[in-house]
Amino acid sequence: MSDYFLRAKLFKTKKRLGQNFLVDESVIERIVQEVSPDDTVLEIGPGAGFVTENIVKKAKNVYAVEIDEDAIDALQHIRTEKFHLIHNDILKVSLKELEDTKFKVVANIPYYITSPILAHLLGEIDDLNNENRKRISQIILMVQWEVAQRLLADENSPSKQYGLLSILAQFNADVELIQKVGRKSFYPAPKVDSALVKISINQEPRVKVQDYTFLKRVVKACFATRRKNLKNSLLNGGFSKEQVTKTLENLNIPENTRGETLNIEKLAQLSEELKKNL
Repeated sequence: MSDYFLRAKLFKTKKRLGQNFLVDESVIERIVQEVSPDDTVLEIGPGAGFVTENIVKKAKNVYAVEIDEDAIDALQHIRTEKFHLIHNDILKVSLKELEDTKFKVVANIPYYITSPILAHLLGEIDDLNNENRKRISQIILMVQWEVAQRLLADENSPSKQYGLLSILAQFNADVELIQKVGRKSFYPAPKVDSALVKISINQEPRVKVQDYTFLKRVVKACFATRRKNLKNSLLNGGFSKEQVTKTLENLNIPENTRGETLNIEKLAQLSEELKKNL
């Protein structure tokens, strides 16, 4: 039985915060492998600090943002000048206020808050100058396996996996799977498996369009009604019948195509053509 497991058992975990502490030494080592001595790391939700205390030994600087008071107390044992503990909600933290540098983000986040946290770190697809994204090189993310599948999905994946979260993650970044992580690697053990995912930020968005807010509206319409065909999805999204018909004809897209079969490049093409036919 690992020391991490015994320490986790002593910690008062809170279901409402989705706390499941990583206690598997081999997985912790795998996360630490992603950190280099030149990195300034931002850790989201360090919890009892099992990953944190290993990252601190390797990284140049570590900022840890934690919302739970009990975890804040548990992290007091990490005493080094390069460790900065911040008692706050990550959604209220601006990276530029921490340090004007590039961060490598490490996070083990619960299912219910994955999308808001990624939107906060990466910005929505029409947020071209997002201040947080500008300061991130990579995000090493532990999420539920189902969420990992959605982050990695493309137009060839099962339709329930490919959606708005896939677009959000991949619009300004490359997403890759590091490894699947079994439920027994955590305490308390969750009901589902997890996965470690790497999100590497790109300098430019994946596609160039004239109006990114319009593109966001088109993407939302395409994924809002999964069982409907593209024509009906766009009509539901507030686009006119004439505009939709003309656009689909010009792009040679059959009306019964479903939105979730279009990749980011095709969605951008659709957006540009719809804008033209306003």
